[in-house]
Amino acid sequence: MEKVLFFGDPGIDDSFAIMYGLLHPEIEIVGIVTGYGNVEHIHAAHNAAYILQLANRQDIPVISGATKPLTEEITTYYPEIHGSEGLGPIHVPESVLSIPIYNFGSIASILIKYGKDLTIVDVGRSTSLAIAFNLWNDLMLNVKGIYFMGGVFLEVGNVTPLAEANVYGDPIASKIVFQQAKNLLIFPLNVTNKAVLTPNVFNFIQANTKNPFHMIMKPMYDYYLSAYQKLNPSIEGPLLHDVVAISGLVNPNFFELVHRTVNVDTYGDTKGQTFADFRPNSISEGARIALEIDAEKFIQDFIKTML
Repeated sequence: MEKVLFFGDPGIDDSFAIMYGLLHPEIEIVGIVTGYGNVEHIHAAHNAAYILQLANRQDIPVISGATKPLTEEITTYYPEIHGSEGLGPIHVPESVLSIPIYNFGSIASILIKYGKDLTIVDVGRSTSLAIAFNLWNDLMLNVKGIYFMGGVFLEVGNVTPLAEANVYGDPIASKIVFQQAKNLLIFPLNVTNKAVLTPNVFNFIQANTKNPFHMIMKPMYDYYLSAYQKLNPSIEGPLLHDVVAISGLVNPNFFELVHRTVNVDTYGDTKGQTFADFRPNSISEGARIALEIDAEKFIQDFIKTML
């Protein structure tokens, strides 16, 4: 059983990643750290709490993470993709507002409790993770691994021509993580852009699932699909960016990895661009980067888990 401390900013694809983690028999989510990004941090916290409420897993703490980037720049949110509160057209019920949200220091308790058995999965802006490295460096270096969704290598970005949204949102924080993390696995747009959830596949899941999230999945998916189709009318379906990272934890055989030192530009026209030396004679060290994915196996695993 893989014990996971999940960092995210739910967000529709973050929410599907949390659902996947709660439903997968080989994953135990032991905490969720929510920050700004897709939506404001308070909505992200309430969305995570709502998903846990639906799963009857209020024993899992929701921890309040960063509210703004280390760059101090004004954050751009994405209601056109995730909805005004992050779950498409869905608004969390009043009962969720009374669920306790734990302070950032609770992360240290989880790091101490699980130690080398803990894997961190970060699918949002890197700010909270970078702060954790600054506060509890020894504890952070003791975890089993860090799985990060973000960046793009030798391909176009999704928020600028060069940058992916999570890294672009706080490149200083991402740089801290890239420099300090041990056993870092990066799942960039190179692979997440291939994780397409088509309407046919989703409708099959929706028609057959008995999972505790089935009442909110369809309106979330429909909103997400519509948003993607407005951006790209030819797209076959929305992308499960964040599910890829947590799936990679229990399905390493789905990916082809390379081992490289990763850098990121922090300012200027190339802000948020991630890069590494992919020449044949380059040194294999630093992070592991997923550059290929077996998308069919990934989707089949997603179907199996969500049913």
